[in-house]
Amino acid sequence: MRPASPTAISWLRAFLISETSIAPLRAHRRHAACLLRSSRPSSLTPSRRHQSTSHSQLRGDSSLKSHTHYHFFPQSLPAGPPPHGRFSIDLPSLKKEFLQLQARAHPDLHPAENKNKAQALSARINEAYNTLQSPLLRAQYLLSLRGIDVHEDETAKVEDPELLMEVLETREQIEEAETEEDLVGMKTDNERRIGESVKVLEGAFERDDVDRAKSEAVRLRYWVNIKDCLDGWERGKPVILEH
Repeated sequence: MRPASPTAISWLRAFLISETSIAPLRAHRRHAACLLRSSRPSSLTPSRRHQSTSHSQLRGDSSLKSHTHYHFFPQSLPAGPPPHGRFSIDLPSLKKEFLQLQARAHPDLHPAENKNKAQALSARINEAYNTLQSPLLRAQYLLSLRGIDVHEDETAKVEDPELLMEVLETREQIEEAETEEDLVGMKTDNERRIGESVKVLEGAFERDDVDRAKSEAVRLRYWVNIKDCLDGWERGKPVILEH
């Protein structure tokens, strides 16, 4: 396994010994608690406290106030968040760097007086990874950096009748399924929908088209919700799709 970059190591060390990191860390821990309370992607409520961060800040500012989830992974995500970096992520590379960071941040590797900080840092690294590895959570997080909460924003409600009809028809098909074999075609169709949404989000974030990204994130939330229903299917079990 390739070792973590000097930049990442330096940042981890600075975090653990800096007393000035405590206040911003608490803000991020509140955000982490929010994520834990909303474990399903369709109910995630990103924090409104995140502010837009410039590319130069992401690459050069070691202050936690300018940190985003992307800053934890300089090897996998050197360009930072869109529009400077891409929306799509090399997930194997991200996971490899995540494991390296978690290994170095493990509380047992640090003096007793720094264990609490190490535990908090480990939680933040875990939160960042879990958010970025999911296209839906990643899109919602990027929008939250702009102060947009697609779960609570009234303007983010779906008003496309064709989309709603497709969602309702899929719901009925799942409920009417008799065996898991009946779900194969639906799973294939839904994976296609998810893939198409990710491509749209890629283009929207590349163009910095926030409105398009917001509407597509709402659409993707439906497809992810359907995926959860398909994966958790049980014969005769009611299908509940959250809007």
